[in-house]
Amino acid sequence: MRLSVILIAVLGIGIGWLWWSQHRDAGPPAWQGYAEADYVKVAPVEQGLLTTISVARGDQIAKGAPLFAQDDTHERAARDQAARQLAQAEQQLANLEAAMKPTEVAQAEANLTDAHSTLERARADLQRDEALLKTGYATAQTVDQRRADYRSAEAKAQHAEAALTQARAPMGREREIEAQRAAVAAGQAAVAMAEWRLEQRTVTAPVGGRIADVLAQPGETMAAGAPVVSILPPENIFIRFFVPETALSGLHRGGPVSFGCDGCQSGLTGSISFISPTAEYTPPVIYSESTRAKLVYRIEARPQPDQAALFNPGQPIDIRPIAAGAEQ
Repeated sequence: MRLSVILIAVLGIGIGWLWWSQHRDAGPPAWQGYAEADYVKVAPVEQGLLTTISVARGDQIAKGAPLFAQDDTHERAARDQAARQLAQAEQQLANLEAAMKPTEVAQAEANLTDAHSTLERARADLQRDEALLKTGYATAQTVDQRRADYRSAEAKAQHAEAALTQARAPMGREREIEAQRAAVAAGQAAVAMAEWRLEQRTVTAPVGGRIADVLAQPGETMAAGAPVVSILPPENIFIRFFVPETALSGLHRGGPVSFGCDGCQSGLTGSISFISPTAEYTPPVIYSESTRAKLVYRIEARPQPDQAALFNPGQPIDIRPIAAGAEQ
């Protein structure tokens, strides 16, 4: 009798559990995923010997913080050479644009003053003898001589004016000056390039974040483009997960989702940033006996900016969609 009661009780519990499992509210679906990140890998722009590393793995740095430096002996020499060549070109241009020496200009001015005085005297003599010719006190021969003297004095004055203009004008011809100006501009560009190449030997952080890895050490010769430091900006952390095709219709870019993980605080949310247009097999990181042969779609979601730093790349995450109007 007692055994029958026990069997009836067990049967009732089983039937009740079966009914509850079929009629209970399963709640929103949940998917497995993991935290991932887009790392910023900083490399030199040119090959060179590493001399210093200013950061260590795990450091928190701000944008513009020094990361590493390379030997800059060659770049400093090239910069100094370009600067000297520019100074030489500028001096040559200044010489071409300059007038004659001040003493030569003063001499030309004195010659012009003397020529004008001679011209005025010749004009006065000519006018006086032309008047005397009318009264008979001067001969035609004398007047002709005065006219010749006046024309000679006038020509000398014009020559003195031209000499003064030449003395005050630039020493170089216009085409020579233009060519030298082009040489100065080329020198300035060479100096700017040399300065830029020198600056590239000291590399600073393009973004702020956590130093994820230091990939080289002082004494190594790094090729151009070979990463030396890897930075993880918090805003570059995202959650990658996979959903079956049946759940794809309920998801869209920008849709809100919630995140959960072991030891994480509650209320972690984000939004979907990417939905793969093609299906793929469940990746090994979330393989299980029941899902490893299924086709799924890759989804990426970005945490809230103030929550992104709470996730670590590779960390397992549970993802659930947030229904419209639900509290986040």
